[in-house]
Amino acid sequence: QVQLVESGGGLVQPGGSLRLSCAASGSIFSIYTMGWYRQAPGKERELVARITAGGSTDYADSVKGRFTISRDNTKNTVYLQMTSLKPEDTAVYYCNAYLIRDFWGQGNQVTVSS
Repeated sequence: QVQLVESGGGLVQPGGSLRLSCAASGSIFSIYTMGWYRQAPGKERELVARITAGGSTDYADSVKGRFTISRDNTKNTVYLQMTSLKPEDTAVYYCNAYLIRDFWGQGNQVTVSS
């Protein structure tokens, strides 16, 4: 099964950048669709970005042009490069792996504040 370990969260000033990483266990990482979701207090979990096994990407409208999702199949790792961060990006960010069913990371807090 897939186990996901997230890292890279923290505190950043508005306009700053941060890169989240999600390391996955297993030898079949390359066939999973990988995604990043986030959940802010009082809001439902929402898709931020995802990348398929074939490299196709999707982004939430709110992050288009600012966030980039990528994957390195040799390292079983998916990344979310976040730039031009805004206070409204503050949330717990979750790594997701999908193939038939969903697997979730524990969540990684990102706080954008002065």
